[in-house]
Amino acid sequence: MEDTEQSEEFTSSAGLVFTIDQSQAEIDFEGQSTSGNLRLLDTEHKEGDIINVNIFRMKTTNEIYSMPLDRLKQATQAVLDAIDVPEAFPEGKPQRAIHCSRTLNLRSIKAIGYDMDYTLIHYDVEAWEGRAYQYGLESLRQQGVPVDGLSFDSKLVIRGLIMDKEKGNLIKVDRFGLVKRAMHGTRMMSYQEIHRTYGREVVQLKNEARWVFLNTLFSVSEAVMYAQLVDRLDQGAFSIGSAPMTYQELYAMVSKALYRTHVEGKLKSEIIQAPERFVELDPEMAQTLMDQRDSGKQLLLITNSDYEYTNQMMSFAYDRFLPEGMKWRDLFDMVIVMARKPDFFNYQMSLYEVVTEDGLMRPALAAKRGGLYCGGSARMVEKALGVEGDAILYVGDHIYTDAALAKLNFKWRTALIIRELELEVDSLARGRPHREQLKELMSKKEMVSDVFNQLRITRQRFVQGRTSVESFDDEDGVNETLAQLLLVMEALDESIGPMLEQDGTYFNPRWGYLSRAGLNDKSQLCRQIEKYADIYTSRVSNFKRYTPYMYFRSPSQSMAHDRNLTRYYNKVFGSANGFTVQLGEPDSDDPDHDHLSHGH
Repeated sequence: MEDTEQSEEFTSSAGLVFTIDQSQAEIDFEGQSTSGNLRLLDTEHKEGDIINVNIFRMKTTNEIYSMPLDRLKQATQAVLDAIDVPEAFPEGKPQRAIHCSRTLNLRSIKAIGYDMDYTLIHYDVEAWEGRAYQYGLESLRQQGVPVDGLSFDSKLVIRGLIMDKEKGNLIKVDRFGLVKRAMHGTRMMSYQEIHRTYGREVVQLKNEARWVFLNTLFSVSEAVMYAQLVDRLDQGAFSIGSAPMTYQELYAMVSKALYRTHVEGKLKSEIIQAPERFVELDPEMAQTLMDQRDSGKQLLLITNSDYEYTNQMMSFAYDRFLPEGMKWRDLFDMVIVMARKPDFFNYQMSLYEVVTEDGLMRPALAAKRGGLYCGGSARMVEKALGVEGDAILYVGDHIYTDAALAKLNFKWRTALIIRELELEVDSLARGRPHREQLKELMSKKEMVSDVFNQLRITRQRFVQGRTSVESFDDEDGVNETLAQLLLVMEALDESIGPMLEQDGTYFNPRWGYLSRAGLNDKSQLCRQIEKYADIYTSRVSNFKRYTPYMYFRSPSQSMAHDRNLTRYYNKVFGSANGFTVQLGEPDSDDPDHDHLSHGH
């Protein structure tokens, strides 16, 4: 593949503009390399000078400090309108935003690696997982398992749930590992059942003998089948030999049936014959990759799929959107099929070169730029491209095999593709009135509870003879007040409980939001995303609006003690300074703000 990077060096009235290369790069105040940034070489002005400019209706550079944000936004959008660039995603289409957990200068990235399934190619989940489910059922039916009457129901589960193989449950836990919602078989468990079953037990995902984390859409069919068969196992529908089957044994049977579906290639063979039934085309994907390639970044495709399947899928999804005479292979500096992730990021495995269109291979001692390979390792890729560590960004949909290992073992930067984010963001917006009402009821309960608790402790002191509060001369009246407050709090609880269960119904009526567990806390999935993904978004084509030169900045992280600081500032300091902060601004008390923060 030929180099397509164009020189960005040019002269202007303000001075010489050039690209900072690796040897000249520094670390900026946000800890990111400046490699790939443009720099203005201006020998006429000194630091601190007031410099004349003619842009955004400014006459000097100093005017940027006093320019109102609204005015600057109008001025910048006017320039974007002139070059037919749509409004930024967070304002125009928040579902298509790229969210930043860890500051990332995309300009300094020299190579971008991509997974294929559910990353560069998105499948219709109902079609793909529905067929995988059917193949799995047929495998179980041949083993004598009573599966007649079962049907695929994708709404039973969501990504981020955890299968408890010991108890036959599916659970949703918060970032601390505490169970917030649970389903035994296909029956949702009550708060009381959850407490009896798990109490304060902390779910440890490292215990893979018990827990299975559903961190990819490929897990949907397996989880649905397992939940449904737990019901039949409880009904005594089948067993192994004379002993009753355990939930662990049931999971092993289901997992093996779905594994065979993938390994034996039945499903992928069917998809190759009619990809239009399974693949959701995205016309902007090809342009996104061409923009990245033309900006000088080396592109890689690293997939566990075999060459025949990869070639058929990529040809179907990309060739039609590329310039005439260009094929999908032309987008990539290196293609690796049957990569065997996660081993790809763990071990130095054998490397083979694919030398014919029908997939014939021969051993290779080392990878080279432009090659098509099978197997190998991340270390081989770094050596072949002459790039390593945080100069590489890897993009995939699997938290463990695509993000965690690339980051932990090789210090690569990481991006996660989570298509459900589009529904999640839309559901969060639609659900705001419900959440606001719920938070208001919770606040009312806090206020009433505070009065109740203060009366209760004061009564306790009075009974012990340790206070002389005059209002407690009428003990019967105080007792009556406490009882009335109890009635009010119980009435609030009767509304709060059902509303908590309904929170997130727009996303999934059983499990609520993808990113939330309880009213105010993050889900375990959200915690894993923040831990292992520098950035995350719903689809690769979202990079097109942000450009390959984007500087993604992580949002301000709120802490528990940040609450109500806006009110405190306005009350104590605002009037003296002649400045007040409006509630809902980025650094105020809006708990939903950070979720929608994005790159700049």
